[in-house]
Order: sequence, then structure tokens, then C-alpha cells
Amino acid sequence: MRCDGSRAGPMRWGAGRTPRARSITLANMTNLDPRWVLKERPSVGLIIGLVVAGICALVSFSFDVFNGDPVQFFIALILALAPVPLLLAGVLALDRMEPEPRKDLAFAFMWGAGIAVLVAGVLNSLNLRYVTIATQDPTGARNLVATFVAPVVEETMKGLVLLGLLRWRRHELDGPTDGIIYASMVGLGFAMSENVSYYIMAQDMNGVQGLAVTVVLRGVLSPFAHPLFTSLIGISVVYAAQSRSPMRGGVIFLGWLGAITLHGTWNGFTSYAGILGLALAYLLLMILFFVELGVIVRDRKRIVGLIQRYLPPYGGLGLVTDVDVFMLSSLQGRRQARQWAKAYGGRAGLRAMRDYQLASTELGLLHERGVRGVIDRDSFEAQREALLACMSAAKAAFPVPERHRDGISRGVAPPGYAPGHDPRHPASPYPPPDVFPQEPYPPAGEPGGRW
Repeated sequence: MRCDGSRAGPMRWGAGRTPRARSITLANMTNLDPRWVLKERPSVGLIIGLVVAGICALVSFSFDVFNGDPVQFFIALILALAPVPLLLAGVLALDRMEPEPRKDLAFAFMWGAGIAVLVAGVLNSLNLRYVTIATQDPTGARNLVATFVAPVVEETMKGLVLLGLLRWRRHELDGPTDGIIYASMVGLGFAMSENVSYYIMAQDMNGVQGLAVTVVLRGVLSPFAHPLFTSLIGISVVYAAQSRSPMRGGVIFLGWLGAITLHGTWNGFTSYAGILGLALAYLLLMILFFVELGVIVRDRKRIVGLIQRYLPPYGGLGLVTDVDVFMLSSLQGRRQARQWAKAYGGRAGLRAMRDYQLASTELGLLHERGVRGVIDRDSFEAQREALLACMSAAKAAFPVPERHRDGISRGVAPPGYAPGHDPRHPASPYPPPDVFPQEPYPPAGEPGGRW
């Protein structure tokens, strides 16, 4: 069906309503910057937060310089920074279906590397001093604080930025993958700054040999420990963002408690049980790691299902065809489409394709938020209009290869755009609704309605 309810044939490349109908539908979009919904400008608060986090990181590093000589500090800093690009690439590779804004990811990383690590370091030092004086056992006090005190302090400080996202950036939390990604960013930042202190301490206590062992344990065998701890908070925060249940606060508390328990178990095993404890703690982390990989894969399939369910009805606007849905339904198809756009349109074509893919994905997620009732009607309509405008502008900028113009004019997708697509079978397993959803919410006084 078309948007107006009339019967339409199979959707083709660029097929849609008549020019007059399309101009009416998109008339009120022309006064928008079509990319504003994808590329928000950094706010003043974000800039101030980044500055504060940077200052905190410098203060934390200055403490490390005072605790060791400058040579030890720079050796420790280089060793702590070395794996960060690879670790960040691994985290961002999981976020390709619906990438999070870079500025939000950068802030989460800097929060962990600056504010969280500085405050946690000061509090942990004070607690260690108090417990040492009380017990007169420095080694026992260190193990006690590491197992029962430090996890509470560190997971609370890392979790605060996730609560900030829930408060001010709720619309970016669309699924458990988002919670894992943000938690991983803050965890990687925290681990990077913390490793500097551990590497300096290892040099002081055991020289080069101690430093090598510590680098292997912290930088090679367990670089994702902090991200995995905090991911439990991230997943619970996403649940709270997507739910209207009165138990949301309790779920966040359980996520925080789970992160503390996992962190304390890791520290306790490594502190009290030696090599066997380290092996058990590592096994526990690996189990959680593969469980979360499974969660991410399932969440990716959920997003593909949203695209296949909610985007086909927009074919009446000429914005989505069956070939587009096929392309958007896999990471490989998206990559091939970007390669096609870059080959024929250069950087401008590549940017248009990226915008189209991201806006299309966000449109499917927006519909899900409307069904869940976690977004009001006015916000839904404003965001949908902006996303449609972005998709329209992006598709208008798609390259039209000279030798394929005749085929494109007949509504046939050019070769290389979506390899493997079978025009005899629709890309979406869901039939489009009989009536295009103009009203995402029931009329006033009719609770619980769905469209």
C-alpha cells in the first residue's frame, strides 16, 4: 500500500508518489537543516564537562609524577596508552549498526579517564590509610580495601556518567548495545589512567620484571575488565530509559550492585587466591564477555527487524525501496553500499550514504519508542519529520553513474548498490500496514492504543 492507502506495485529504485504529492509531503521539511538530527552541535555543558575532565586527568597524572620519577611516569604512560587505540576500535566495531554520537562517546571516555579516576583515587587512598591505621597490617588493609571498598567507589563514579546519559541523553539509549558501548568507553578511560599508577608502583616495587608482569596482567589479559564491570550498570540504565515501569530505579540499583559484586569478586580472587584465583576470575569475565556478545548480536537483529517492519510504508514518499531495506538489513550490505557510493560519488556520495543509513536506522528506532510510549507525540513527529528530511536530502545526493542512468530512470537499482538482492522476494518479512501510520498515539482518553 502507498501512504494514502492506494495499492502500489513493487517498490523500485526511486519509486514513490507523484512529484506533486511528494512536494506536499516534504514541503514543511525544507526549512530544516536535514543533518541536524544526526549531527548535533556540542553544547556548552558538554564543552565545560570535557574541560573539567581534562583538568582532572592532568591532576591525576601529576600525582603519578610525584609518586615516581618522570622517567617512570612516561614509561608507564606510554604503556598505558599503547593498547587504547586497539581497544577503542574493538568497542566501536560493535557499534556499527546505529553508531552513537562521537561527542557523547568522547565525554564518557574522558569522564572515566579524568573525573572518575581522580575522585576514586583520592577516596581509595583515604580509605586505605584509615584501614591501615586501624589494622596495623598494610598488606591486609590493601587487600581488604581492594575487595570491599574500591569496587563501591569506582563503580559509583563510573556509573554516574551513565545516569547523566539517562537524564540528559535518554534518546540515545535505544538498546542494551548502547549501554554496553557507553560503559565500555568510561571503563576504558578509567583503566587507562589507573594503569599508569599501577605501572609506576610495579616499577618501584619489583623493577622491570614487575612492570612486565603487571603490563601482561592488566594490559593484555584483562583490558576489558573495567568495561565489563560497568556494563551491568549500562544495561540497567538502558532498561530504565526504555521502560515506564515504577521498578526502573530498582533495576538500576541491581545493575550497580552487580557491577560492584563482579568487581569485588575479581579483586578478591586475585588478592587472596593467587594464580588459581586469577584463573577463576578470568573465567568469570570471559563468560560475561561472551554473554554480552550474544546480547549485542540479538540486539542487532532486533534493529534489523525494526527497519524491515517500519520503513517499507515510507516507500510512498520515494525514500525507501525494497532494495534499500535489503541493503540496510546487514552490515555487509551497508558496507557494499558505501563502497558503491564512494566509487561513483567520492566523499560527498559516501557522506550521503552514511547519512541515509543512519537516518533510516534512527527512524526504525523512533517508531519503537513511539510504540513503547516513551516519547510524546510532538517529539515523535518533530524527529520523524527531521529524519525524513535527512533521508530525502541524502537520497537526492546519491551518485547516478552515467552508464546506469537509463536503468535508474526505469526504477532499477544500479549494479553494486545491493549485491545479492532478489527482486522476486521482498526484503521485509512484514507486510506493510493498510494505512500509513499518521497518528502514533491513540486519541485522548483511549489508553493503551497501538498503531
